Amino acid sequence: MQPSLVRRQLGNLIPPKIATLKLVSAGSGEGLAPLVNFYSRLPKGPAPSQVGGIKAKYFSGKNASAAPAVWVILGLFALGYTIDYQMHLKHHKNHAH
Repeated sequence: MQPSLVRRQLGNLIPPKIATLKLVSAGSGEGLAPLVNFYSRLPKGPAPSQVGGIKAKYFSGKNASAAPAVWVILGLFALGYTIDYQMHLKHHKNHAH
């Protein structure tokens, strides 16, 4: 991303501690009404933590279980054995070398 593009996109957002009415517009504050309205509608305080996906479904909360990890391990074992059988072991089924 070009620096000028970022500067253009973020140019209208002035941090609230810098954009006080007395400092920016000498107390009139007519030009800052949209900016003050924008910052007044922002949520206050820390953002709520949202844990989602597989971790929240299987490993957190009252339904915590290790079943998905066990199934992944068994699936990888089955896939690995199938590939190994097809590549090498089926040639030794009826006679060894």
